[in-house]
Amino acid sequence: MVITSAHIQPIVALIAGIVILLMPRFLNLIVAIYLAANLAYLYVLNPVEVASVSVSSSVATEVALRFMGQLAVSFMAMALLVWLPVRWMAAFGIAMILFHNLLDGIDLAALAVFPRLWTVLHVPGMVTFTPHTHLFVGYPLIPWIGVMAAGYALGALFRRPDRRVLLFWIGFAATVAFFIVRGINHYGNGMPGDRTIFPATLGPWHVQRSFVFTILSFFDTVKYPPSLDYLLMTLGPALILLALLDRVTAESGPARILVVFGRVPLFYYVIHIYLIHLLAIVVAWVCGQPYAWLWQITMFVQGHPANYGHGLPVVYLMWAIVLVMLYYPCRWYMNFKARHRDWSWLSYL
Repeated sequence: MVITSAHIQPIVALIAGIVILLMPRFLNLIVAIYLAANLAYLYVLNPVEVASVSVSSSVATEVALRFMGQLAVSFMAMALLVWLPVRWMAAFGIAMILFHNLLDGIDLAALAVFPRLWTVLHVPGMVTFTPHTHLFVGYPLIPWIGVMAAGYALGALFRRPDRRVLLFWIGFAATVAFFIVRGINHYGNGMPGDRTIFPATLGPWHVQRSFVFTILSFFDTVKYPPSLDYLLMTLGPALILLALLDRVTAESGPARILVVFGRVPLFYYVIHIYLIHLLAIVVAWVCGQPYAWLWQITMFVQGHPANYGHGLPVVYLMWAIVLVMLYYPCRWYMNFKARHRDWSWLSYL
């Protein structure tokens, strides 16, 4: 198990819910309209999603619902849920996180007229509308909407003076709950045979040939859709870290660097995709690996050649290089936004 962007996604969804509660608003209707508008905006802005829609031929057209698409649809759901009291929102979000794995045993074929809807809601897979039109659902909406709803309720804590203590203990409780639930090994991570993108991660962990591999098996939880174990494993430590970092000011040490990316996250996100892609082509060329396929838009929905790939040291090295290369562009844009606060449209990037 390694830390990847997939481990950050539950934190992004949680923080999105927090931001929804904390954003200035006069009427819930204004918030609802704003969140609904983000559906098209986030989907169009993400080049991976656009590429997935654009891949078409005389054979088929495939649209993919990936993380940004799921996040945008969750925004639309939140446009309706913001009318609920915070306590109800908390109950809804926590219940979906805790109990959504009880839905894993539902037989898709037994749903008759609802299998397409159930695939979008809970089961990763392909939805076929016509022989030539398909929707690939990589990120079903359950439990992502619940994570965002829980974040919305969590946002209420940020208005309390004791928020650091509360965040720490909530995160600590979630982390301990992960070890208990995962240790019991009967619920919280699906069951073998369930539909998921990576079936090897389903079900209980097992003792392996060595202690290290046993530990890896213990932490190897289902990400698509995120299981209860996976959400506890990622959100618990994140809340602890959030509580500890709440005392850090933007002017102190490394925080001055982190705040640059934090103030222009969408700007960084969009640019880093293109930069990483360009670097992937350059590195493949330097290493003598195939790179022509990287110029094709179909690379987003097709597998890579068998002789292409790099080890984790190279991956993390490229990650660090991208951060260094984008620091100054992000700092420039951060200052640009600060100098042009009257340009309201800049808040969307």
